[in-house]
Amino acid sequence: MRIAVMGTGGTGGFYGGLLARAGEDVTFIARGAHLEAIRARGLTVRSRLAGEFTIPAKATADPRSIGVVDLVVFCVKTYDTEPAAALIRPIAGPDTVILSVQNGVDNDERIARVVGQGTAICAAAQVNAHVEAPGVIGQTAGPGRLIFGANAGNLGERIEQIYRRCKEAGIAAEIQPDIKAVLWEKFVFICGFSGTTALTRLTIGPVLGCQETKAFLRETMTEVEAVARSQGVALARGLADRHVTFAGGLEPWALGSMAHDLHSGKRLELESLNGTVVRLGRAAGVPAPLNFAIYAALKPFVDGPPAAPRPGG
Repeated sequence: MRIAVMGTGGTGGFYGGLLARAGEDVTFIARGAHLEAIRARGLTVRSRLAGEFTIPAKATADPRSIGVVDLVVFCVKTYDTEPAAALIRPIAGPDTVILSVQNGVDNDERIARVVGQGTAICAAAQVNAHVEAPGVIGQTAGPGRLIFGANAGNLGERIEQIYRRCKEAGIAAEIQPDIKAVLWEKFVFICGFSGTTALTRLTIGPVLGCQETKAFLRETMTEVEAVARSQGVALARGLADRHVTFAGGLEPWALGSMAHDLHSGKRLELESLNGTVVRLGRAAGVPAPLNFAIYAALKPFVDGPPAAPRPGG
């Protein structure tokens, strides 16, 4: 299977690395020092689930050099969805599947509007991974599951093929008939986990070790549950409690992706996470005060650290 990984960050590097190790024809789309390191030394993955390995990897900054592929593993930050979708137009043919492995709940629609060919579907990734250094991916937490939908149009055979290739690569892949509910279940978790760890600048261990921040985490998730139901999404009751229990089983040093980005001085996916909860909640008349608190407190950092004012300036 010819595969392109659009966005070779933690998630793309982890799943793409496993597929490449299994012998799939994978090309990584990257840039800067990360691209040069992959070209020079290969891609190294250090994983608590899959061990440490280095693979010689094909990598490029220009998708046009790849040609049409069978599968695009689309892993860019949500604020880059439209620009990145425009870049993959040359590699998307009518039979190409574009697998959006991103935070958020509407990326397949955003990709489809831009690309115009192939079929974009969403997947939910349960993995905590990041770029440790140029050419090096660290996977530190999470079960590594990759869940995608079987009800994506008439893609049954291609979905099954992707599923088989993922399983053969050691990826804990799952097919679920109601991917919308799965995406919202993850969205409930990530808005709470990522938002709270970013807001407090704490890893999940100390968050859960304090009753007040633990309650804040749970209530943030409960607000997202209510917004999901206002959008017609059928979620099981008690989801927030189960998510808090799940968080308690993570390594205590686990951080949400927004917290990683905040610590690194990068842009934040705030608008696609807690910002979306606030906007949808307002439109539906569903209050979400804790999500608004996260949104308001982190908004000055959405494009990176704000410039510090100078005395007398």
